[in-house]
Amino acid sequence: MQVIHSVDEMQSVSDKLRTGGNSIGFVPTMGSLHEGHLSLVDLVKNRADVIILSIFVNPTQFGRDEDLDKYPRDLDRDLKLCNERKIDIVFIPVVEEMYPECHSTSIIEERVSLGLCGLYRPSHFQGVATVCVKLFNICRPNILVLGQKDAQQVIVLKQLIKDLNFSIEVLVGDISREDDGLAKSSRNIYLSPEQRKDALLLYQSLQEGKNLLEKGILEISKLEVKMLEVMKRGKLINLEYLKIVNKKTLEPENIAIPNQSLILLAAHVGQVRLIDNQIL
Repeated sequence: MQVIHSVDEMQSVSDKLRTGGNSIGFVPTMGSLHEGHLSLVDLVKNRADVIILSIFVNPTQFGRDEDLDKYPRDLDRDLKLCNERKIDIVFIPVVEEMYPECHSTSIIEERVSLGLCGLYRPSHFQGVATVCVKLFNICRPNILVLGQKDAQQVIVLKQLIKDLNFSIEVLVGDISREDDGLAKSSRNIYLSPEQRKDALLLYQSLQEGKNLLEKGILEISKLEVKMLEVMKRGKLINLEYLKIVNKKTLEPENIAIPNQSLILLAAHVGQVRLIDNQIL
């Protein structure tokens, strides 16, 4: 396994790989790896000649009062997991190289990034889009692998790839969950036992919506009311949003349509912000 820190070196290695006819699978992460990240590696393992995984806690996607300084970091453990998964290259750039003092360009998506998390984290997707364009140009992937847990981010990046004419195939891996249903997240380690118990209500509310749909309830207003009733059982949950939208456009709908509608939610459990979603 090769570990690269320099942007110039990573770009040079990527160019040589592409010139040599190798296909590159790319998994961007912010580190503190868990099985959800590693499952994305497995998804592309038989589709690409070389796998690059990046570890970069991107400061531009954090708001002023968000948890950039507290975001979990454990590089030694991350590298051990990458080596065990037989990842070819781990790219770990430093902030000063990704965003030098003279950096003054950013990428803004103006449609699918505006609602949902975009309302509560106004600069978040601008930071995501900017760092991903930089990573695409540095790592030169043929295949990008993303996780469904960040559903809005997936849609934003698909739109970016289409609009800016990147020749990149996008693979999306299923949400990786704990045995009790909680979506795996690097931030879960900050949940106290009491908070974690309430956090399970996020998944339970999604399941309530899915179960009601299977019983023939299609009116979205009714589904959302029932799911909110589940969420209200949690004394430590501060809900940001719970919405049912079209899974491709994120546009709101009146009637849920199987395999087309998507439930998205975000909430703070204590000080920990969690997101989850469910395709109906």
